[in-house]
Amino acid sequence: MKLCAISIEGQPRVGVKTDGGIVDVTAFGFPARMNDIIEGGPDMLSRISDALKTEKLSFLNEESLKFLPATEPDKIICKGLNYKSHAKEINCEEPKNPVFFSKFNDALSAHNEPVALPTWFHRFDYEAELVIVVGKSAYNITAKEAKGFIFGYTCGNDLSARDAQFLSSQWLSGKALPGFGPVGPYIVTSDSFDPYTSAGVYCEVNGLTVQSGNTLDMIFPCFEILSAASRSFRLSPGDLIFTGTPAGVIQGKKPEEQLWLKPGDIVKITIDGIGTLTTPLV
Repeated sequence: MKLCAISIEGQPRVGVKTDGGIVDVTAFGFPARMNDIIEGGPDMLSRISDALKTEKLSFLNEESLKFLPATEPDKIICKGLNYKSHAKEINCEEPKNPVFFSKFNDALSAHNEPVALPTWFHRFDYEAELVIVVGKSAYNITAKEAKGFIFGYTCGNDLSARDAQFLSSQWLSGKALPGFGPVGPYIVTSDSFDPYTSAGVYCEVNGLTVQSGNTLDMIFPCFEILSAASRSFRLSPGDLIFTGTPAGVIQGKKPEEQLWLKPGDIVKITIDGIGTLTTPLV
């Protein structure tokens, strides 16, 4: 199932993308917030599936629809250096243990939502990422248990201000700027997406493909990431875990080839089986 957080007349709603289009399932009596859907677990999804078969469906105009960030997380955790190709392109050794950093909640932005680039930094970069959506409270779980704690997956862009990121050994200052965590537009539930099979991860800037990777290139796969994160953080339903980016980032290019993102650029993140996340920069 593909779900999305949307706004209709200024009010949050939850939609489901079907073959015919997006259906507002909040109109059928289901919760208006994605986190409530997530907390409802498999039973909630089963009831939504039944409703889509029995209710009279009307489809929303996706072109004009206002999307909201995929969830309302307590925590946004990011996994650094998690693709072999990316570690190689920036001349870093593959980490022996997961490297984590975080973003703040005001870093979240939605599909099609413009993101303002601060004028006091200049080296802005994209990072196409598969994002885990946590489904249940998780603390000190094993990798074998992790699958049962994942609600689904979405697209993310770990936007980065490189000239802020490397002011010190702490990456936070270049990663957590307002709007620098676009996610969405859809959450694909875990029964419909297998992160351990081949899934392409792509980034386009102004129509030009700049990243073309695959989840099979991950150093630490999704279940190991969730397990490792849960040993350091108590995770809650709706929390998001960015799982790293493949090769092709601007940072990894030769200095004379580094064309940093700028206002007016449009960045699109696509993951096979999930969809495309669009972010206009202003």
